[in-house]
Amino acid sequence: MGQRLVAKKKFAMSFPSSINARLEYQHKSLLDIIDGLSDEQIRRQVITGKWSIFENIVHLATYQHSFVARMQLILKDNNPSFSRYIADTDPLFHDNTAKSTREIMHDLLTTRKQMAAQIDTLNEKDIYMTGQHPVYGKLTLLQWLNFFLLHEAHHLFTIYKEALAMRNQN
Repeated sequence: MGQRLVAKKKFAMSFPSSINARLEYQHKSLLDIIDGLSDEQIRRQVITGKWSIFENIVHLATYQHSFVARMQLILKDNNPSFSRYIADTDPLFHDNTAKSTREIMHDLLTTRKQMAAQIDTLNEKDIYMTGQHPVYGKLTLLQWLNFFLLHEAHHLFTIYKEALAMRNQN
């Protein structure tokens, strides 16, 4: 138990509390946002040609796996270069669209818990390791985490707006 407490203290000192809180709780707002919607509603496109709520959720779950892999590469080989992530070219994204909402939500929650546990073990040196983003250039792991969480927040807001539109259609 003592080692776990020390790891928590290192993490808390290294990362702003806003990152800690968003990493732990932000994604869970999905549960409230889609509560009461049927699977048919979640899968229906609100705007023709734009992702449905379900496709946005699949993107969040799939991108989370990609982010974990990128984070591990940054920690292993400081300053790797990454190409832009495009969901439409990711086979995992397409495979996941065949799964149920429940399966995708389970994956999202489980992967986040594992991701947070890994981040919990990082030290001061780790958070300043870098990776090259194709648009934003050299980012520290701390900046990558902010990027990840802001990207997720953007999709959560999109899902929120689509859920409101779906409820107003009925």
